[in-house]
Amino acid sequence: MIRAWTARGRGAGPRPPDGTGRRAAACPTTGTGPEVREVLRELAAVGPFFDVPTGDTPPGGGFRPLTGLYADPLGAYVDEVGRRLGGADARVAASTAQLGIASRLWSLGLGCAALAGRVPDLAADRVWWRLPEAGPLELWLPEPAELQGELPEAAVPGPLPRPAVGPLAGALARTVLDRNLAELDAAASARFALSPRILRGNAASALVGALRVLLDRLPAPPHPPAPLVAELLGEGGPLAGSGAFVHEEGLGVAFVRRSCCLYYRAPAGGGGLCGDCVLRTRRP
Repeated sequence: MIRAWTARGRGAGPRPPDGTGRRAAACPTTGTGPEVREVLRELAAVGPFFDVPTGDTPPGGGFRPLTGLYADPLGAYVDEVGRRLGGADARVAASTAQLGIASRLWSLGLGCAALAGRVPDLAADRVWWRLPEAGPLELWLPEPAELQGELPEAAVPGPLPRPAVGPLAGALARTVLDRNLAELDAAASARFALSPRILRGNAASALVGALRVLLDRLPAPPHPPAPLVAELLGEGGPLAGSGAFVHEEGLGVAFVRRSCCLYYRAPAGGGGLCGDCVLRTRRP
């Protein structure tokens, strides 16, 4: 049974230390409660990208807040991604790293929206990460909380307009784009010369990828996710212009982005193109 989320107060309370002896500041715009954990626990059955451990005890050592990753450690993280891609150059590795993080965030946000009609607060200081010796990025959410209300402008790095999306799609955009990816994108653009067009295209591709998995493994959720994706990608949405999106009931999803993630340049990619790559429309 899917339970509706309810607010349990205005503060998120204390959080585990961030590695410097300080505690991350609580966000006054979130409510917390057992319902958030229950929705995330149910969502984990969809697949590994939809699974995030919660609670005070981390699922192992080495976890740090994403805010830390988006600062100085980003270079080392991108270097490791490049190594795993067979020696890819820094721009390719940075684009792949950003797309991977976006995929994890959209999976959690869109999945919770589909199951419960609400979204968790995925601010970069709330989500913790580590990269194991093998396998993809692992996340941990010490204090899962529901995102509530409009965020004060000062709390949103580079706020994006939301002129043509409904409340739930707008909440998805705030929790993933404004409260997390905006910080990562700024760092990736400044340090690795990735254009906003590539980064927005990656975000759109990751969003559609999460939708495909949900449609395949959660065919009849209480809150259909495809209309939310259409809002985010459609005219006036925060990812408008990043690609052509079509969804037809019973036929599935079609999406072609208007930029390239650069993965085809990675030695591990063998020169192949992603299924939604704009270059597929340009090659004979």
